[in-house]
Formats: sequence, structure tokens, C-alpha cells
Amino acid sequence: MEAKVAKAHTKYVRISPRKVKIVCDLIRGKDTQTAKAILLQTPKAASEVMIKLLGSAVANAENNHEMDPDNLYVSETYANPGPILKRIRPVSRGRAHRINKRTSHITIVVAEKE
Repeated sequence: MEAKVAKAHTKYVRISPRKVKIVCDLIRGKDTQTAKAILLQTPKAASEVMIKLLGSAVANAENNHEMDPDNLYVSETYANPGPILKRIRPVSRGRAHRINKRTSHITIVVAEKE
């Protein structure tokens, strides 16, 4: 029998996936209370989004899957690239350089400890 899991997604977050993955690596495998404490103390822009997403995943587990919120841990977390907003910056001699404003799709999966 498969272990019960609950997910939460957020899409089109205006932070580069490379920067979000650093925060994902900090909380992967930790229990949810520890993960929240780590995120609260992490001075990264992605940690604010991840706190809300972690809360959503825990709420989904509790309300939709009848899981015990005290017995949850972060089983998976990942950030995939979303669409890139392409902008230009004028440079010398009438030319333009491309600026890529990257977006992320972030997912957190929580599961119950066995």
C-alpha cells in the first residue's frame, strides 16, 4: 500500500528556479515544524513563498487526506522553471542586450511518518 501524501503547488513565482532550489534543499526531509522554523530564519526571497506553500500543504494533508499534522514531514520539494519574461536593456551603439526575468513553479509534498 502506498503512503498517503499531500501536495501544494504555486505557479509563476517571479523568482529564478535556481534561487528557489537553494531553499528547497534546506527543508527536504525535515518534519514540518522544523522546516517552518528553518524557513522563518532564512533570509532569502523564496523562503517567504515557501512558508505559505508549506502551510498550504499541511492544511491539504489535514483537511483532504485526514492526516495528523504533527506527524508530517517534507518528503519532496522542487522548483521547475516557468515561462521567461524577455526584456531588453539598451547598450552602446544602438544595440540591445537581452534580460531574462525567470519564473518558477514550486511544489511541496508532505507525507506521514511511518
